[in-house]
Amino acid sequence: MDKTWDCPAAAVADIPDGASVMIGGFGGSGAPIELIHALIDRGPRDLTVINNNAGNGRIGIAAMIDAGMVRKIICSFPKSKDPRAFTAAYLAGRIELELVPQGTLAERIRAGGAGIPAFYTPTSFGTELAAGKPTAEFDGRGYVQERWLKADYALVKAETADRHGNLVYRKAGRNFGPLMCMAAAATVVQATRIVEPGAIDPEHVVTPGLFVDRVVAVPDARQEEDLNIEGAVYA
Repeated sequence: MDKTWDCPAAAVADIPDGASVMIGGFGGSGAPIELIHALIDRGPRDLTVINNNAGNGRIGIAAMIDAGMVRKIICSFPKSKDPRAFTAAYLAGRIELELVPQGTLAERIRAGGAGIPAFYTPTSFGTELAAGKPTAEFDGRGYVQERWLKADYALVKAETADRHGNLVYRKAGRNFGPLMCMAAAATVVQATRIVEPGAIDPEHVVTPGLFVDRVVAVPDARQEEDLNIEGAVYA
């Protein structure tokens, strides 16, 4: 099945108001900036965004927050080098924050993709983050029960994809991408290059096409850091 789409705008056009959206990236590494900006142009509201952080500067996720699109964000690092978009929205009560330790965030997403509804972790036991959550003791140590995380959509950046949706990532750009592809009902991928089926060594495939629904070529993708150095504002 050919999963290629013509452009980022078409690939995200059906994301509705109220959707939950996982967005790959560790800071700027692996952030699907072009898909995010296409989603801003689309303009859905009341989104729940799941990401490692809450945006930086005035582009990407920060621009989504500036545009009033995000009702809730689930992340590990709401503060970044330039967190003004999130900070202003949070202090004004326009956005809800669910703070999740980074390892727990990754495992919650992995659990969502693996069909595991809950698991126990010692991380956050005895802290405010554990308030209201079930706890248990195993071998003399306290653990907190955490629930899986799933989403309606995932927006992910890959280095190489074939037309069937098999993906290879570039170094640290891999980060949350493979987990999010598995945990979302529909996965949209921007890839630096798209090749024909069979061109990727099967031993090198990180995310099988089974977990990918749409692939769009973005050969000249921009890096979040470069855009912020330029003082870019996406609106």
